[in-house]
Amino acid sequence: MAAIRLSLASRRLAGILLLSLVGVEFGGRFMTTVVQGEVELTEFQQSFFRAGHAHAGVLLVLGLVCLLYADVANLRGPLGWVTRLGVPVAAIFMPAGFFLSALGEGATRANGLIVLLYAGALSLAAGVASLGIGLLRPADKLAATGS
Repeated sequence: MAAIRLSLASRRLAGILLLSLVGVEFGGRFMTTVVQGEVELTEFQQSFFRAGHAHAGVLLVLGLVCLLYADVANLRGPLGWVTRLGVPVAAIFMPAGFFLSALGEGATRANGLIVLLYAGALSLAAGVASLGIGLLRPADKLAATGS
């Protein structure tokens, strides 16, 4: 089996994503205080904070996986950048949408910052769709275009 050689862009993004997981870990500590009732939040806020934390971790890991597949498929140019950045951008916007839209004492419904969640969902869709398209391109087309 041939070794996967990461492009410079993927290596740098992977390093950033791995360091970002440390931030998610600290968020986990906050979530522990929420679950233990040490922070007074509404059920809505607890649910949105849990969802934000979960999305952050899962999307960061998915972003790492997408970097590998983007390099295996030799994706370059705009398609390569959408593929490499789509999921990591979603890992920022979707959790931000969950957290920020639930802020405020006694909040029971999302505020206008829920739009960040939808922006993240669009970024996620663009990232995984572009990767799927890139992976489904015929091998002879990849060789002919050099991408």
